[in-house]
Amino acid sequence: MILFPAIDLKDGSCVRLKRGKMESATVFNDDPAAQAHTFADAGFRWLHCVDLNGAFEGRSANAEAVKAIRAAIDLPIQLGGGIRDMKGIEAWLEAGITRVILGTVALTNPALVKEAARAFPGRIVVGADAKGGKIATQGWAETTDMTPAELGERFENAGVAAILFTDIDRDGLLRGVNVATTAALARSVSIPVIASGGVSDIADVEALLAAGEPNIEGVVIGRALYDGRIDANVALRLANTVR
Repeated sequence: MILFPAIDLKDGSCVRLKRGKMESATVFNDDPAAQAHTFADAGFRWLHCVDLNGAFEGRSANAEAVKAIRAAIDLPIQLGGGIRDMKGIEAWLEAGITRVILGTVALTNPALVKEAARAFPGRIVVGADAKGGKIATQGWAETTDMTPAELGERFENAGVAAILFTDIDRDGLLRGVNVATTAALARSVSIPVIASGGVSDIADVEALLAAGEPNIEGVVIGRALYDGRIDANVALRLANTVR
């Protein structure tokens, strides 16, 4: 299982939100590149990065910080937030981002997601962000009637690399990852699923592994790493030894 340490960017700093609310931001590091280095030195194999301002504004807003992160480390990076057209997708992939996460457009313009997946095999991730069990868009500000499973099924056989499932109701609150819904989503689609939202301690990683779903590719970890609730060495040993 891949552990994805998270760098969420707001106004150029590394922050964590609660339930996606910008006014709840806690700044953990004002040097994103240095934070990325810390994660790389700890032994993580991937980095998860979100442009929070971009998610709300519908365009990339923390480009300089993302580029600084890219220049600072050799790890593959998946990036989301405000990327909503082919020009933006191409620009970030050309800039060295490994995988682009498409959330809002997965609902509003699925044809674009499928086009991008065909053009860039293995480099497009669908963001399935759910509030109250329903997909939310526009930086989580608007909620739809679609479930994560329905969104995932829309992209079966489209060539997307993964589905990133975020339980917004748990995000940043350290209440535990939503194992049941993550596992159910993993069973409903053939696309690899990444869990996100609510990871509070090593027991959450253990619970995802214990679910025994081979289609769960990994989990995003944010606040629990920043505040020391999860020891990176312990988590990585667990994730790397349990298959």
